[in-house]
Amino acid sequence: MLFVLLMAGACMAQDTAVYFKFASQAGRKQFTQNVMDNNILKYLQLPLTESTEEDWQGTFWAMELIQYRQPWVKEKVNTAFIGIEERSTSFQRALLELCYTNYPKDFSTPVLALKKATADPKIFAMCCEYLYQSSSANPRAGQPLAVVLKKEIDAKFPGQQENPILKMLLANRTTDNYAAVKKILPVLFSNQFLPGKRIVYSLQRKNRNYPGIVLVRDSTGSFVRGDKGVIFNVPQLARSITNLPTYLTNGNTPQGIFRMQGFAVSTSNFIGPTPNIQLAMPYEIPVKSFMADSSITDTAWTADLYKQLLPAACRNYFPLMGTYYASQAGRTETIAHGTTIDPGYYKGASYWPHTPTLGCLCAKEIWDAMGRRTESNQQLLVNALTKAGGADGYLVVLELDDKQLPVSIKEIFSLLRQ
Repeated sequence: MLFVLLMAGACMAQDTAVYFKFASQAGRKQFTQNVMDNNILKYLQLPLTESTEEDWQGTFWAMELIQYRQPWVKEKVNTAFIGIEERSTSFQRALLELCYTNYPKDFSTPVLALKKATADPKIFAMCCEYLYQSSSANPRAGQPLAVVLKKEIDAKFPGQQENPILKMLLANRTTDNYAAVKKILPVLFSNQFLPGKRIVYSLQRKNRNYPGIVLVRDSTGSFVRGDKGVIFNVPQLARSITNLPTYLTNGNTPQGIFRMQGFAVSTSNFIGPTPNIQLAMPYEIPVKSFMADSSITDTAWTADLYKQLLPAACRNYFPLMGTYYASQAGRTETIAHGTTIDPGYYKGASYWPHTPTLGCLCAKEIWDAMGRRTESNQQLLVNALTKAGGADGYLVVLELDDKQLPVSIKEIFSLLRQ
């Protein structure tokens, strides 16, 4: 039974004989210095013109990554907002992303001005999200924020109410129904959910500053266990460096269903040599590939097609539509991987020593001063999924509630008992 052996932990063997120069103490020091000298200090000294926008954008991302905040940089951000309405949308996005990440309460006035001026739904949504998290967007007296926002969207973007970005922007203003999670979690854990398919469950908090956990179910409906009979589970972070909402590019990992498409080894220094799990959201691959059904003749995605993967009891739980709308809005390349990023950048954060990503699922890995991998929850996850039969199946991300602490395996079993 699922309720026995409540001990938490990863009890599957891992091979630690892995070396990666980038993750060594010298490699990390060299990278940080290079970012400072050849990116931040170099490009922010250039005048901001059409030809240098891309250089500034790369610098914005670098400052997010290493959490670089200095008074002189804040002045450069002020400069970047001058004439922002005339800049490219890619530059506007990069600047808003930097502000949301590193300066969440400092630029409400220019962001509000950009919100009023823009005709681009994504820029509008990013401005709104910035103002909401900075408490700079108060609804009119007596009117809920969702009502005020809907009127604003209707007036500014007539006929675009089904735009996935605007749809999710509005949906994010509704009250979370975590009572429903207690009812649907046992359904999603049942062997009647996607019978015969391997499933990875990533169970998270709404506040992605706290790590979730990941479990693996094989094609028979049984959860993978370690050598001592303990149900396999390891922590997994679903937070992006930006902490933007899940429907926006580089935002947190969306809730909902992903298609697993095998293992791979990344060429990215930031991900490193540990195998990752390749994932796809609905609009990234053909319908029949995502549904794993070659008899399907539909070529155009619809919400009803996606819902066919969900049990009837879960189809009206809107958060599980996250991957559908995020991919319709243009999000791509979300995978489950390890990390070689220096956790020192984030020391003091509630998710430390985990490291955030650009929107992927990330399992903790620890590397010693010489660049040897000494701990890898990602490798443990890969081992568990290999034991289950391989990375061919589905991965489900679900937020449990908004408690301000990491998810534990014991509370999962407690929820299933209710």
